[in-house]
Amino acid sequence: MRGEGAEGAGGGERPDGARVPEGLVREAVQRPLAARWAVYAEEVQRLVDATYRVVERTGSLDPTVREILRESGLSNQAFYRHFRSKDELLVALLDDGRRRMADYLRHRIAAARDPAGRVRAWIEGVLAQAGDPVAAARTRPFLAHQDRLAEQFPTEQRNSAEAMIGPLREVLAEVYASAGAADAGRPDADADALTVYRLTVACLHDHLRARTAPGPEETARVVEFALRGLGLG
Repeated sequence: MRGEGAEGAGGGERPDGARVPEGLVREAVQRPLAARWAVYAEEVQRLVDATYRVVERTGSLDPTVREILRESGLSNQAFYRHFRSKDELLVALLDDGRRRMADYLRHRIAAARDPAGRVRAWIEGVLAQAGDPVAAARTRPFLAHQDRLAEQFPTEQRNSAEAMIGPLREVLAEVYASAGAADAGRPDADADALTVYRLTVACLHDHLRARTAPGPEETARVVEFALRGLGLG
């Protein structure tokens, strides 16, 4: 006689009484779910890519859902299956762009030889986006809507900004820790990274709005100012 506990732990029975291993039961349930999630992931990526293409091609700071759907080849139903509004899609794009930027900045930082060089690599990498036509076109719409998006999605905005600040904070935390300063007098890596981020991104945004790019002298001035403030100049 088989106990109920063993039955629950070991699996189930088919109508003909044969045992069905629990692993196979789970796989049978998960297989159609995995296929569905793959379709959904593809739809989201198509919407994201389509929005980027519309913005780059038209220069529009406020692409319509209709334009995005026409470009993606998806239906209205597909759009609202994943996003409650166009603003929610824009926040997703902003997060995607910042995380790509973070990967790019980490790559630049890894190639630098000393702490000052790593901070310089981060700042120069951020400001270089204004001179990249594709990156500038993709970023400009968020400047036009940044206040509204920040108000509607404060947590998402903070997390998105954190993706860019993170590589710089890691550099400063390592520098400050290696300096061996007493805890009471040790600089705050979080606050300092945020300050440099605000300075650099404000400069970037000014150029994106004006559709210009910072020259070597301006970039060097921002770098030198930041390095002096961090005690690395």
